[in-house]
Amino acid sequence: MLTNKLPQTGFLSEASEALLDMLTSLATEVKLETGAVLFEQGDEAREIFALVSGVLEVSVLSLDGRKLALNMLRPGALFGEIALFDPGERTATVTALEPSVLRRVRYDDVLDQVRDEPELAIDLIHLAGQRMRWMDQQLNEQVFLPMPTRLARKILYLTERPEGGVGTLTLSQSDLAEFVGATREAVSKTLSGWKKLGVVDSARGALKVLDRPALQALADPDQF
Repeated sequence: MLTNKLPQTGFLSEASEALLDMLTSLATEVKLETGAVLFEQGDEAREIFALVSGVLEVSVLSLDGRKLALNMLRPGALFGEIALFDPGERTATVTALEPSVLRRVRYDDVLDQVRDEPELAIDLIHLAGQRMRWMDQQLNEQVFLPMPTRLARKILYLTERPEGGVGTLTLSQSDLAEFVGATREAVSKTLSGWKKLGVVDSARGALKVLDRPALQALADPDQF
């Protein structure tokens, strides 16, 4: 039985009625405690997921076994669609950063529904296109941008809130370093400089954005 309503945020805020109906009529509910793994990189892919509440981390392992955090998913995110187009293994690991609730639909049910509701295919293609553009952007930033610029952009992204307000990020400096592909020492030194300037404040594994326009200037130095 589904006990939580779908949020009107993220990808779901633009989803068709057919997709929302599918996530209501065919879905089962999944609840995760903090630290629980939804699936791991290399697992067989069998379902598509919608995040109802909570926060999930998407990460991969490099060839040398080093973890690289790629993204944080928030309510309204839809994910797991890649294997619908190219059946195979999960390309990343998804872990709950806080208690989370999801809806899960089996691929067979999704494909059956697409045959009856072609409009669903448009949603899924749109989602896949968004994912590809985002991945291209992340790769370009990793290759061409200096670490402080990458860090500023990542903090802006991770603290973005639909309702506005001061963004707070409950991640350690080691976690942030994973997100930007840098050392913890380099991230710590950069954040210390920004703290002196009054751009951010950090303590006990929490980072608060104090001056978002200033952080945006650091993220896009060529625009200012």
